[in-house]
Amino acid sequence: MHTATAQRTATQPSALRATLECRPEAASHARHLTGTFLESLHPAPDQGAAEAVVLVVSELVTNAVRHSGGRFCSLRLSAQPDAIAIAVGDASRVPPQRRTPDVRGEGGGFGWAMICDMATATAVNEEPDGKTVNAIVARQGRARGRAAAPTPS
Repeated sequence: MHTATAQRTATQPSALRATLECRPEAASHARHLTGTFLESLHPAPDQGAAEAVVLVVSELVTNAVRHSGGRFCSLRLSAQPDAIAIAVGDASRVPPQRRTPDVRGEGGGFGWAMICDMATATAVNEEPDGKTVNAIVARQGRARGRAAAPTPS
């Protein structure tokens, strides 16, 4: 059985909160909830921004399922005038890290770098029972995120 709850809050009509069981299908359910949330917004984010939000949510929930060791994770979305704020909470206190991607496809390593590239900002907040990973994605156009660090010569 898959448990999920989602509700629009009365004080923030452009917000969504969901609690997901940390099971393999959680990312699929989170993508569906996110798509429905984005479709309800007026004005709607453009297609590139909507795709970026869905991908960031999918990666963050997948990471929570794979790495947190907890039974549940949380998803919060809120629409701001120029951006969509994403927050995924889980039971682990270990923050996401950039690592060398495994090009053989066995060990991952692509997600956090991709999230940082698509988001205009990211932050990890330590919580009493784990952490919350936050990302902001611009509503118009797929943001290219932060400037890349200069390469040593």
